[in-house]
Amino acid sequence: MTNPEGTPIWYELLTPDHDASKKFYDHVIGWNVHGKADNPMDYRMIETADGGFVGGVMQLTPEMKSGGAKPTWLFYIGVDDVDASFEKVKAHGGGVLMPPFDIPGAGRAAMVTDPQGAPFHIMRGSSDQDSTAYERMGMGKCNWNELSTSDQPAANKFYGDVFGWNYPDKMSMGDMGDYIFIAVGDTTIGATMTRPAGGPPPSWQFYFRTPDIEATAKKVGESGGTVHHGPVEVPGGDRIIIASDLHGTMFGAVGPGE
Repeated sequence: MTNPEGTPIWYELLTPDHDASKKFYDHVIGWNVHGKADNPMDYRMIETADGGFVGGVMQLTPEMKSGGAKPTWLFYIGVDDVDASFEKVKAHGGGVLMPPFDIPGAGRAAMVTDPQGAPFHIMRGSSDQDSTAYERMGMGKCNWNELSTSDQPAANKFYGDVFGWNYPDKMSMGDMGDYIFIAVGDTTIGATMTRPAGGPPPSWQFYFRTPDIEATAKKVGESGGTVHHGPVEVPGGDRIIIASDLHGTMFGAVGPGE
């Protein structure tokens, strides 16, 4: 991939059931999760309505489960040199889940955590074209990346030191502290916030764009998921929901509404 270093370039769902997740997300977000794939991992691509791709779906194996893997959404941060960035992650207090490895036909990657424990991948894709998996207004694409962390100042410093992220603005959330916006160069990609006391472990959450947020919220319930928050308006005029799919995996959706 040729995106600037620090750009989110891919999103990945780990699921216990490929087919059930396809049925859920195809209906809720409007994707076309591809059918059984001709590769050893049966890794299935997530296609958006415009024929592009936002990510992939991987089914959890017994070995992955025995190692502690659970259903979740992850993302890949694009870097110029995976091995060099891997060393920077470690030098700045991050953790190692999978050291650098090659993905035939796709590139080189590693799976790591930030110092507070939020997992993510780093990757140098082999394609000579930009990834459009993150696209601020792209239908079906990820429109926002949100980190909930136990130590916001330390997390912000880590990502800034490793990937060159900057934090151009913030918004007060009252007792919850500041919602601090993240930018790669001049492009805003998301925000960080302090994890609520007693909440889940530090993690990233991703918001995918749909045509009608009210309809999306209804579809979540129809498909066996749960809407935990919203629909509610956010600055800029969009409306969001925070939901979990039929396996309890958290995700967000964003779009216009009534």
